[in-house]
Amino acid sequence: MNLLRRLRIEPFILAILAAVVVAALLPATGGAADALGWVTTVGIAALFFLYGARLEPRELLAGLTHWRLHSVVLAATYLLFPLLGLVARWALTPVLGESLATGFLYLTLVPSTVQSSITFVAIARGHVSAAVVSASVSNLLGVFLTPLLVFVLMTSNGSVAITWDSVGKIALQLLLPFVLGQLLRRWVLPLTKKIKRLALFDKSVIVLIVYAAFSDGVADGIWSMIGPAQLAWLIAACCVLLAVVLGSTELIARVLGFEERDKRVVQFCGSKKSLATGLPMAAVLFVGQPVGLMVLPLMVFHQIQLIVCAWLAGRYGREEQVNADSRS
Repeated sequence: MNLLRRLRIEPFILAILAAVVVAALLPATGGAADALGWVTTVGIAALFFLYGARLEPRELLAGLTHWRLHSVVLAATYLLFPLLGLVARWALTPVLGESLATGFLYLTLVPSTVQSSITFVAIARGHVSAAVVSASVSNLLGVFLTPLLVFVLMTSNGSVAITWDSVGKIALQLLLPFVLGQLLRRWVLPLTKKIKRLALFDKSVIVLIVYAAFSDGVADGIWSMIGPAQLAWLIAACCVLLAVVLGSTELIARVLGFEERDKRVVQFCGSKKSLATGLPMAAVLFVGQPVGLMVLPLMVFHQIQLIVCAWLAGRYGREEQVNADSRS
């Protein structure tokens, strides 16, 4: 049981896996699929409205004074990751196929996580307040930068088609609710604080999106497109990507002379990719395309990053405790 807790295998992850299995056995079709589409559309809009309402603008502005630290985290999220993603798509297309390889690129374009990044920095005894700002800024900018990067990097070879209709949906389902959440924050936030288990709504929307995406995938014959060898390649590629980014962020933070607490912020905030933000965006960006295949790399990477970073943060935390005891 202690091992499972350290690996951070949460009920949320199990629910996502269950959604994939249910979609494979009982996919939504006909009227049920249409109704599910409307529910997920409303759910995504509500999700981004709540994201906007929860972000504290003054906290973000105050934290931006540590600009060197946040710049490195943002560079890792939106420069280093996409560059590695472009190389990976070129290298992996022969073994994964075009859709999975393009999905691998997509996982490198989404924002960093918020909750798990901050949690791992805290476990590692890092600079928690700086982690809050870095992770929040990454998500805030990701609402704008991720669609932009998809336009620039994923449409150039024709593997992903983004139409003006998609642009309108992005604005209506993602940007407008997010901005409204920010504008109405002073009235909405007190209400959300009174609602118990609000996080359950966020996770339920994500599970619905996974079910909808893989239901469409079953209809398109997604499971006939993926073999055991492809899945093994995908898992290996995700492990390599995470190792490269963890090593690179550690090295960059050391070269730039950051103190130990700030190194943990760079490493953990700069190496994460958000399933909670990436899945809703994919549902909007890739309408009419094999969304199930496109988001599978992100789902695999998300679980691997939780397992590896939970172990790494625990190791850092124990080392810091030993150092603190030796100094006292």
